[in-house]
Amino acid sequence: MQSGAWTWDGEAAGAARVAVRRVDPPRYTPGDIAVLMWRRLPWMILTFLLLAAVGVVVAFSLHTTYPAHSSLLIRLGQAYVYQPQVGDAARGAAPDSDQVVQSELEILQSDAVKVRVVNDIGLARLYPALGKAYAAADPQKREGLEQSAMRAITAGLKVASAPGTAIARLTYTDKDPERAALILNTLVDEYLRYRKTVLFDRNIGPLDQQRQSFQSQLDTADAAYQKFLADNGIGDFDAEKASLGQIYSQLLTDSYSVGAQTAETQGRLGVTAREVASAPQEIGLYRDLDHAAQDKLLQLKVDRQDLLSRYQPNAQPVRDIEQKIAAQQALINSGGANGPGARRVGINPIFQTLQTEKNQLEAQSASLQNRKVSLADAIAQITARRQKLATLEPQYQELARERDLLSTNVRNLTQRVQESQAAQALAQSGDDGSIKVIERAYPPTKGTSLKAPVLAFSLVFAGFVAVCVGLLLSFLDKGYATAEAAERALEMPVLVTTPAK
Repeated sequence: MQSGAWTWDGEAAGAARVAVRRVDPPRYTPGDIAVLMWRRLPWMILTFLLLAAVGVVVAFSLHTTYPAHSSLLIRLGQAYVYQPQVGDAARGAAPDSDQVVQSELEILQSDAVKVRVVNDIGLARLYPALGKAYAAADPQKREGLEQSAMRAITAGLKVASAPGTAIARLTYTDKDPERAALILNTLVDEYLRYRKTVLFDRNIGPLDQQRQSFQSQLDTADAAYQKFLADNGIGDFDAEKASLGQIYSQLLTDSYSVGAQTAETQGRLGVTAREVASAPQEIGLYRDLDHAAQDKLLQLKVDRQDLLSRYQPNAQPVRDIEQKIAAQQALINSGGANGPGARRVGINPIFQTLQTEKNQLEAQSASLQNRKVSLADAIAQITARRQKLATLEPQYQELARERDLLSTNVRNLTQRVQESQAAQALAQSGDDGSIKVIERAYPPTKGTSLKAPVLAFSLVFAGFVAVCVGLLLSFLDKGYATAEAAERALEMPVLVTTPAK
């Protein structure tokens, strides 16, 4: 051991001259640790120098890299709006902005885009060493070299996007600034072209075949439909059915109305017939009165007036004529001078009116009877036609339903085919506007190097490992670092110390 300590117990000298006490593990103070590590300083320096030399070599082997930057604006486009090929279930559904961004970034980072970049730029231009090996390699090794180039692109590419934003930031790091910008710009261009084949390249062949199949079935169903109408003498089933319903309702209403009018006419005819039977056919039209007595009285008065012009009022001729006037007046007043006179008889106008009304009512009644019979025949014909249509309706509905369903399918599939063709045409002619290149990559003028951080880290790490080695060797050493450490561990005074060998 490096140093030793012996103790003498005078009280136990008679029984046992030297007694070995139980020794506790050493308890080190910072001073003890410093002494122990000082003794292991050569090993610590050797460890530090070895690790520092490795770190320096690694740090100076690192190259300066140049990051090229680009950014994209990614928005929801028509390609992400769900358009079902058949039916309208969930039609128009679209993902949220974050899902669209993540989908586009997956396409951007796909191996297919990287292969396009390698083929576009060329392996010799991208990585000259790999290009030389590629020119002299067999097909199997060439595939491995292409995979190496793709892995190199993957290692240099960094893509970042913040949640809730439509901006994607692209960074490509390379030792050559020109090559970094070239690879990143080519990657963006190939991504814009490749996404069209992923999102818009829809195979419309099966869709068009299904449309043609439905069209053939529709032609067959339409022929059966037209034959059914022609065999049954129907122009338009629905229109004829609705028209027959309206005509039937109108005829039924007219029939009820004619029945009511017939009953009313029969009633009026009966009353009128009774009145005609009781009314006289002739009546007196007028009677002429006998005015002879009045005329004679008037003539006497005229004669008296003539006499008064020639005689005195008390003359005898005047008195005689006055007596005649008085006698004539008395006769007239007594009514004895009124004779029957002339009388004319004619047809009774009331009888004639009643007879005319009776004739009209009889004619009207006969007309209503005939009309009622005609309406009954028409109603019977309409009813028979409606019954026939009702019998044919299930077959018609089946044919019409199949025809309409096939027509709808053909129309929908035709629309889908045209929409797919239009989408592909727009995709081939240009971008759909959902992806915009905000900033293209330019060759960076300032590079980044990890030499200083790696060198500093290697020196710190070498120092840390050297200290750990010194502590490990110190704690594995047997004995005590100092006399004070021995006294603390043995709980006895140290009388003599010997120098360490």
